[in-house]
Amino acid sequence: MSELSVNHLLGIKYLNKKDIELIFETADHFKEVINRPIKKVPSLRDITIANLFFENSTRTKLSFELAEKRLSADVINFSASQSSVKKGETLIDTVNNILSMKVDMVVMRHPNPGASVFLSQHVDASIINAGDGAHEHPTQALLDSYSIRERLGEVKGKNVVIVGDILHSRVALSNIYALKLQGANVMVCGPKTLLPKHIDKLGVKVETNLQKALNWCDVANMLRVQNERMDISYFPSTREYTQQFGVNKALLDSLDKEITIMHPGPINRGVEITSDVADSKQAIILDQVQNGVAVRMAVIYLLASKIKQ
Repeated sequence: MSELSVNHLLGIKYLNKKDIELIFETADHFKEVINRPIKKVPSLRDITIANLFFENSTRTKLSFELAEKRLSADVINFSASQSSVKKGETLIDTVNNILSMKVDMVVMRHPNPGASVFLSQHVDASIINAGDGAHEHPTQALLDSYSIRERLGEVKGKNVVIVGDILHSRVALSNIYALKLQGANVMVCGPKTLLPKHIDKLGVKVETNLQKALNWCDVANMLRVQNERMDISYFPSTREYTQQFGVNKALLDSLDKEITIMHPGPINRGVEITSDVADSKQAIILDQVQNGVAVRMAVIYLLASKIKQ
């Protein structure tokens, strides 16, 4: 059996193309499992996984937890907002305490970029990065690419535009790495203030006109405006943002082709996209959610099989 080239999933930038193909093949298998009447497999009965969330997250946390339980792993949930991190305990202390409980794998979300890399160098467990600040969110990028592959047959050669708050988005960076690795053409589109200065160095096109971007693309991945990460105002008002960068049904219908709409969630309905777009046949937002469980099962399973060796 082929295996991943890495022992942790810290970011897409550490993966190669074969890793992504292997994750997707494994996810295909688990997608079948999820659709059976009995949705569980005993694959990881002897593996213990700790979910460490130092930042609030509902969907990612639920998705990981469901993936772990579908694989029959033992799961420990640790939410740092209610814990002794508030009392000044360091990341290393917290993790060593959890590892002394004999944990094999840690799924971590943390507000500081690079936290998962730091952790992987100091603890003897397999680490999965569930989002580190505005840096990377590898499983989100994997499930996004997997969803494009499912809808359009393959990712290679497709034109994908990522629209919105690129500056504060870990989803954007991971997606750019993953899409480029698979041979897609990538564009970012948003207000100048929300586009990182040297983003073109990553080999992506840059566009500030949404209509042009949508005419170019096969897939539009609409990002949420991350107000909680903004300490200053990056655009005059939400209303103005929506007028320039929001997608509604009339705009979609005005294009000369049918494009696929994605969103990592949670959606600000009426800001990035209107309800009639979110609920339309062109949107694969709920497929992304379902695929998230299969892709996370695949990642956990493949990393766990390296622990067991």
